[in-house]
Amino acid sequence: IAVGPVHAGIIEPGHFRFSVVGEKVIRLEERLGYTHKGVAKLFESLAQSEGHRLAARISGDSTVAFSWAYCAALEAITATAVPARAAHLRALALEHERLANHLGDLGALGNDAGFAFGLTQFSRLKEDLLRANTETFGARYLFDYIFPGGVAADVPQTSYAHLVHFYRDLEHEVAGMQSIYDEHGGLQDRFREAGLLDRHHAIQLGAIGLAARASGVAHDLRVDHPWSPYDRFATQIVTETKGDVAARVLVRFREIFESLRLCRALLADLSHTSLEAAPIATAVPHAQPNRLGLGLIEGWRGLVVIALETGPDGQLRRGHAHDPSWQNWPLLEYAILGNIVPDFPLINKSFNLSYSGPDG
Repeated sequence: IAVGPVHAGIIEPGHFRFSVVGEKVIRLEERLGYTHKGVAKLFESLAQSEGHRLAARISGDSTVAFSWAYCAALEAITATAVPARAAHLRALALEHERLANHLGDLGALGNDAGFAFGLTQFSRLKEDLLRANTETFGARYLFDYIFPGGVAADVPQTSYAHLVHFYRDLEHEVAGMQSIYDEHGGLQDRFREAGLLDRHHAIQLGAIGLAARASGVAHDLRVDHPWSPYDRFATQIVTETKGDVAARVLVRFREIFESLRLCRALLADLSHTSLEAAPIATAVPHAQPNRLGLGLIEGWRGLVVIALETGPDGQLRRGHAHDPSWQNWPLLEYAILGNIVPDFPLINKSFNLSYSGPDG
């Protein structure tokens, strides 16, 4: 059975070839890379002050993670210290990005299991978050919010109280939806034992990010190697052990609650007198020649990496972007084995890997 590379909706192209016996999948072959954007060469043609715009558009659902990774790499090779307030605002934007994607995924997973009510409710909650983004950061999607040396805008003073209430209401509504998902027999029948990836194979296949944590692999850069401002907070790693669709759904629910806790802590720090009047950006000098910089950010899907290398004149000579989907696409080929063909959309969505990120 051949599926793709052209799909319904607006997702990027990807080809899947299933070998089946009856309805049971005995092999899956994936073929990606149909649009090959030439990102590495594009980095070489951009000034260092413009590269974050390209990074932010490598995979649109991870725009904050990629742009922060680019800026972190550039700030490393220019020895730039980002103001503490800017670092807090970047982290707040990153957690909002995590929330938006988890909310969207939980709705889509409910819909793929025939529960349209879940899609409706989580779409509404995601829309509320995107409107909060507009009020807080000045845009629904934060493609140009993070730039070298800082961020584009501060949180308006009038937004603090609104955000506190919004986080409380969102937590309450997500908890209610989790109860519905947990107690819905039809949903759980579709979720449990579907797309199983046990811990042993997750380690062998190099799983990272959310997919790994749902299989009991407890890795999260915010905890393992916390950078500013995460070194100020005791971020909790969310893990499950069963490694099926149900586990990946539960990790998303629990990570929403942890992200909301972090958002509250970040907001409290931002309103403290020590950070209240601090700048949100600083100048970034021209990069030194023959330097290598790495930016590593734990995005919602997993570890995002950008490596930058400067030439003899200090201009960018190489730029490489690494999306976590590079490691995780092979997981899907394993997790689908023994499942029936109609469960593929559900299992695929439970990983929700990027077509665009690896297609550089």
